[in-house]
Amino acid sequence: MPPVYLMRHGETVWNLDARMQGQRDSPLTVRGRAQAARQGAILRDHGVTTCHARSSPLGRAMETARLAGLEAIADARLAEIGMGEWEGRLRADITTAAGLMWKFDAPGGEGLETVRARLEDLLADDMAEPVILITHGAIGIVLRALLCGFPAEHWDRMEDPQGVVHVIENGVERLLA
Repeated sequence: MPPVYLMRHGETVWNLDARMQGQRDSPLTVRGRAQAARQGAILRDHGVTTCHARSSPLGRAMETARLAGLEAIADARLAEIGMGEWEGRLRADITTAAGLMWKFDAPGGEGLETVRARLEDLLADDMAEPVILITHGAIGIVLRALLCGFPAEHWDRMEDPQGVVHVIENGVERLLA
């Protein structure tokens, strides 16, 4: 498989509030817009200028793609995990232990096995050329884990910061800066 470049959307208002977003949207902050522009500069600095780009259809991801200078095609398989009853709630009101999201499915939400299946379907597409994927925190972690061969029990130890670009090639991940 050719290189896969992964970008998480820029910081949003709900990220600042520590709210669970799931498939609901909140706008990018000033910092989030700057992060998106920086991601575009990182790609250009590394000569990544002609890749196809796919993005979650959610507004925060599509805006990140646009601000990064990418013409991305919306792909619903890249949408954030559905958080059901947790969407819009403060993380502190939900979590009682670290990694809760990786251990329990949100009531009325999408299960991690469903997420894994849709992302495996995405990765099974004929990706003959390098691709840029613009997505979300949980989805970025699962994608990176699948591409690098990390087992599910390690997902809760992975981070997916905003404003950076991950590249995975031949199962090896690098952070571009």
